[in-house]
Amino acid sequence: MVGSDSLSDRFAPRQNAGMWPFSKSSKPEIENKSLTSPEDWLSEIFGAVPTISGATITAETALRVPAVNSAIRVISEAAASLDLSVKSADEKTIYADDPAAALLQGEANEWTSGYELIRDLVIDALKQDAGGLAWVNRVEGRPIEIIRYRPGVITVEYNQISGEPQYKINDRPEPAANIIHLRSPFGRCPLTLAREAIGVAFVLERHAARLFGRGARPSGALMFPKGMGEESIKKARAAWRLTHEGDDTGGRTAILYDGAEFTPFTLNSTDAQFLENRKFQILEIARAFRVPPSMLFELDRATWSNTEQMGREFLVYCLEPWLRALEGALRRGLFLTDERKDRVIRFDRDDLTRADLNTRATVINSLISSRTINPNEGRSWLGLQPYDGGDEFANPNITTTTGPAPKETNDAA
Repeated sequence: MVGSDSLSDRFAPRQNAGMWPFSKSSKPEIENKSLTSPEDWLSEIFGAVPTISGATITAETALRVPAVNSAIRVISEAAASLDLSVKSADEKTIYADDPAAALLQGEANEWTSGYELIRDLVIDALKQDAGGLAWVNRVEGRPIEIIRYRPGVITVEYNQISGEPQYKINDRPEPAANIIHLRSPFGRCPLTLAREAIGVAFVLERHAARLFGRGARPSGALMFPKGMGEESIKKARAAWRLTHEGDDTGGRTAILYDGAEFTPFTLNSTDAQFLENRKFQILEIARAFRVPPSMLFELDRATWSNTEQMGREFLVYCLEPWLRALEGALRRGLFLTDERKDRVIRFDRDDLTRADLNTRATVINSLISSRTINPNEGRSWLGLQPYDGGDEFANPNITTTTGPAPKETNDAA
């Protein structure tokens, strides 16, 4: 089986040879939808259970909450932005010519870059219980492309005893060796586990939109002690709105007749703390995704010192577990069983922990002076080429002389 160069040429051989997971048929094409990751319209048909707050939260509606959108983006884009490489099991050798490295570092397929693939896999794992799924197309055992289908095309079922996953693409069985599967903890995505918190944030967001858009709460009431007929009430209400409601009616003087009174409505304690309630929901969503609040732009208690500390906690407690899971999922899907003995995929964490140039220069100089690293190793951290003699472990701050000591001269003579 030989792959072709062009996309249109490659599709036909894969279908004929049985490599492509979708076979030709004279029957009309039927698009299957999976209940493991339903779209909004499918959730409505089957009556998705609303949250206690009354809002029905699906993957699409949850993304309309800015805190959820920001949390998912900061995790997925941070993971996809890191450089990665294929290394030996002892991580001493880099296999730059490995086909898996070419797909992840360059183009996963003709319409998806490696960056987009990793980003979308993490996004799927964060918002879908099924996790992030992609199919690896192999020719003669070598991966030639990675395709992430729309949610629901690739489905997974687990053995009730061993937990071994079994995969299907468009209802056709597919070997697990050809599937990249990134799973969330507990078998449920953070978006599902935090449905109630996201539902409250969604309701608060919707209430704020109504409050400022159409006036969710009336500003007050007109009271007529003498009473009025229905037509008179309609005319009085229309006149009041024309004079005092709208974009260009502020500051106009109110004129009341026949003892009419205007009674403004006051806010109760819950309404007065509306802003605090919205901020608290941002913290709840940050807890669900394990993202520091400052990364969701909730900066009430952020300072120069604790923001830097929260950034480190994001790398250690939030991003690092996802990177470990990604490395394992990519390794299982891109390497065959015999290749896994001497092949690992590693992300370069230094890109996120790299300090400013002054701090890095000070640290590198200190490590070289203490003979912990040599100058060429320090230059590699800065992306510079080595130089002759730079592999020697020596302290450049100590001057040694090998020749005869210079003779003292008497200037007074």
